[in-house]
Formats: sequence, C-alpha cells, structure tokens
Amino acid sequence: MSLASDAPAAGFVDADLAREALALALPMIEAAVRRARVSGGCFLHIVVLDPTARPERVPFEQAVLLEHSIGERERWDADYAGFARAKARLSWTHGLDSHCLQTLRPHLLRRGDSLLWGGVCLDGLVVACSGAHPWYDEAFATAVAAALRALVKERHAAARAQDRLWIDAVAGR
Repeated sequence: MSLASDAPAAGFVDADLAREALALALPMIEAAVRRARVSGGCFLHIVVLDPTARPERVPFEQAVLLEHSIGERERWDADYAGFARAKARLSWTHGLDSHCLQTLRPHLLRRGDSLLWGGVCLDGLVVACSGAHPWYDEAFATAVAAALRALVKERHAAARAQDRLWIDAVAGR
C-alpha cells in the first residue's frame, strides 16, 4: 500500500480512512482476483482519490490519497497502475463512472483520455481498479468507494454526536 500524499485531505476523508475502506473490501477483492475468470494474471491495482480535490484546482497527482497493488508486480504484462490512474483521472475529471462515460457520453472524451473502464465516481468518491476484467474492476472500485462512503458517514455522525458544528473540529480527531 502506498500513499501518494502525506498531507491529509481537507474534509472528512483522509489517507487513513482510505486505508480503512480498502481493508474492509480487500478480503473479497483478493479472493476474487485469485480466480482466473476474474483476473487472468491474479493481480490488480487500486487508486483512491481525495473527494475534496477538484480538477480545476489541483493536479491529479495531488488528488491521489492511496494506491495499492495485489499480486506480484514483476509478473505484470502491462502497466496496470498506469491504467488504474488513467481510469481514476477520467472519473475524477468528469464526475462519472468510466463505463458510463465510455458508453453513454463518449462525446466528452478528449485526445489522450483512456478508453478503458473500471473507475467509479460514487457520490463524488473516485476509486479505480485495473488488472481484472473491466466489469470486475468496476465492482472492486465500487466496493472500496462504498466502504469509504460508509466510513465517512460514520465519522460525520460521530462529529455531529459530539456537537461539532464545523468541519475544522474534525481535524483534531
């Protein structure tokens, strides 16, 4: 697991929460990736972005909260980390799942955009995966994003229960 940034996100989501979300989804993902019909090479790369980072304000690299690889990278037959980042960038830029963009809104694509899918934007939470068939990449990205959304809701509820009325108060958790 690698963190792209040491700086915490500005809101409820930070690298620690992204790691926790990944840990919740990882047992299911790792078990599935070992199946040949899911991922022929038994590997996967996952990218989680900071939902407070906006494409018009920060470069993509600063939006990356977490990256994680499954399987032996030396056995990769392609740059799955690069593919996952490209899928994440696409979903982040447009605020859409990459499959939706590819199939329903290809008119929004620009030169240099990825034509792969497997990135999701779930209520502004962007996660992308690469290494499995695209429908599984999408499922795994959705699982991580859904876990992250649940953890954010939990963190938000705890702040409200402690009568914290401003997001600044959360930073001292």
